[in-house]
Amino acid sequence: MRGRAAVVTWSPSVTLVPTRGCFNRCDYCGFRLSPDPRDPLADALGDRQALALLGSRPQALEVLLLSGEVPPASAHRTAWFARLVALSRLALAQGRLPHTNAGPLSRTEMARLGRLNPSLGLMLEGLGPAYDALHRQAPSKRLEQRLAQLEQAGRLGVPFTTGLLLGVGESRQDQRDALELIALLHASWGHVQEVILQPFRPAGAEGLPLPAATCESLLELIAEARRILPPEVHLQLPPNLWPLEHLVAALEAGIDDLGGIDTVDVINPAYPQPTAGALAEHLAAAGWELRPRLCVHPAWIAQLPAALRARAEAMAQRLGRGG
Repeated sequence: MRGRAAVVTWSPSVTLVPTRGCFNRCDYCGFRLSPDPRDPLADALGDRQALALLGSRPQALEVLLLSGEVPPASAHRTAWFARLVALSRLALAQGRLPHTNAGPLSRTEMARLGRLNPSLGLMLEGLGPAYDALHRQAPSKRLEQRLAQLEQAGRLGVPFTTGLLLGVGESRQDQRDALELIALLHASWGHVQEVILQPFRPAGAEGLPLPAATCESLLELIAEARRILPPEVHLQLPPNLWPLEHLVAALEAGIDDLGGIDTVDVINPAYPQPTAGALAEHLAAAGWELRPRLCVHPAWIAQLPAALRARAEAMAQRLGRGG
C-alpha cells in the first residue's frame, strides 16, 4: 500500500567514526575493536582525518557520527564525549548537519548534543529472549535502558531515529511488541521521526543474499509496522541490506525512506551501497521518485533550537531548489 505519494526519500550522508573501541560485546558485531584499557581512545578520529573524509563527500549534507561506546563511569568518558561535540561542531562549520548515534547518553550529554545535532539516534533493536542472548555481554543494550533513552529524547524534544534489528530469532509477537512500544513513546512525546527496519545480515568477506522466505516475512512486517506506527513516523529500510529487485515491493508495503547513504556501510561493509543514481533509475521505472532530504525530516525542523532551525530551514530550501 502507499501511505503517501510515490516518493521515497534518502539522506546524502558521510560517516565519521569517532572510535571503534566499545565496551559492549554484541555477538554479531564486526564493527567494534577491543579498546586498550590504558587508552580506549587510541584510535580516536582527529579533525584532520575528519576534514579529509568530509572533503571526499562534498555532496553529503548529513554527517553521521557512529561511535563505539565508553562506559558511563569511565575516566575516559569526558574525552570521548568531547570528541562527539568537537566533530559535531566541525560538521556544522563545514556547512553540514550532524546526526549522532553513540549509544545511551546521560540527560546532560543528550541535551548538549541536541543543541548541535538536529537529530539523534539509537536502535531499540528489539525485545525478547533472542535479543537478551545476543546482548548478554552488552551492558548498554538492556531493554529498559534503551527505552529510557527514547523517553529522555522525547522529554528533551530531540527528533529521534530508532529501529529494529530483524531476523535474529525473535518472534512476530516480539516484533509487534517493540513497534507498539515505539508507537506509545511517540504518542507521548511526538519525537520519533523514523523507524529503521533493518534485516540482520551476517558479516563476512562477501555479503549473503536475503532468502526469499525472509523477504516475504519482512514485507508482511513492513505492512504491519505501517499500521502500528502513526502516519507521520517514517519507515526506513537500508537499501544495501535488501534485494534491489524487491525494493518496490517494500515501498508498496509501507517503506518511504532509504536512510543515510554513504559510499560504504561501515557497519556492514560486505554489503555494497547502491548509488543514488542507480536507485533513482530503478525506482523511476516503477513510477517512484527518489528525493534527497536532510537528516531531520521536514515536520520536525520547527521544533529545533533557533540556530539549528534557521540552518536547517535554509538548507532545506536550497535542497528543494536542487542546489
